[in-house]
Amino acid sequence: MKLSRTSVVLLLIQLAIVSSIAAKYLYQRWNCPRVWTRTVAYEPELVMRGRYLSLRLRVDGCGRITPPSPLPENEGNPLRNAPWFIAQQADRYQARLTIDHAKLVAMPLAGPTIHRGGFLPIETNSDGATILAAPGDACDALTLEQPVDFYIPEHAADPSRLKAGEELWIEVTVPPKGPPRPLQLALKQNGVWKPLAFQ
Repeated sequence: MKLSRTSVVLLLIQLAIVSSIAAKYLYQRWNCPRVWTRTVAYEPELVMRGRYLSLRLRVDGCGRITPPSPLPENEGNPLRNAPWFIAQQADRYQARLTIDHAKLVAMPLAGPTIHRGGFLPIETNSDGATILAAPGDACDALTLEQPVDFYIPEHAADPSRLKAGEELWIEVTVPPKGPPRPLQLALKQNGVWKPLAFQ
């Protein structure tokens, strides 16, 4: 079977597109800043799916997209270093993600960023991310709305099935635009880290 010149050209264009995307992700993997953050796994509602975990990342918004703390800044205050802000209702925030003091944090975009009154449609910014606050969430435990998919081997044990006291953490890179890119998972229990290696 012979390929026509048009077919060869189309094949080369497709290979160039795929290669450029792969090169971009590889560059971001090695050059963008990295951070560990706690994550929560949930089951995506997809009929056709591979073997993967859908993970929602924890984000720190204290004093950035949430109101600043009114607590006195004195050494004798036991709450001085504690996140005071607790969400009383479901809120959404438009923010950009960055890394500060080894934490994944949400920084406000230009203009109003706080949207109250439940999960109503809001105008989004292509450079921003939507951060969710459920009732009772502390300001350092907000959730990134867009999940991160982490693919695992077909016969690997599901790391999202946690035992009592375990926490699932993920290392991600934070590119200038777009969602965080997953790198690796780890379990944390009683301050002990156990990186998960999938073969």
